[in-house]
Amino acid sequence: MPPPLPAAELVRTPLRLYRYLLRCCRQLPSAAAQQHYRHAVRQGFNSHADEDDPERVQQIISRAIADADWVIDKYKKK
Repeated sequence: MPPPLPAAELVRTPLRLYRYLLRCCRQLPSAAAQQHYRHAVRQGFNSHADEDDPERVQQIISRAIADADWVIDKYKKK
């Protein structure tokens, strides 16, 4: 399953992940869905802001990209 946007393999830092996920939100069909997921992205970014273990950060990044793929796929099927 390909990632929602082609630049997923370039995401290596939390800031790039944040920007990538906000761009993914633009692919959602309704303004309400876009606003909901932008808020969720911000909250996730803030809740993990103090994470300093590089391995854990990479786990979070890969999981967030997989979750974004799932959300985009969910809305494409509607």
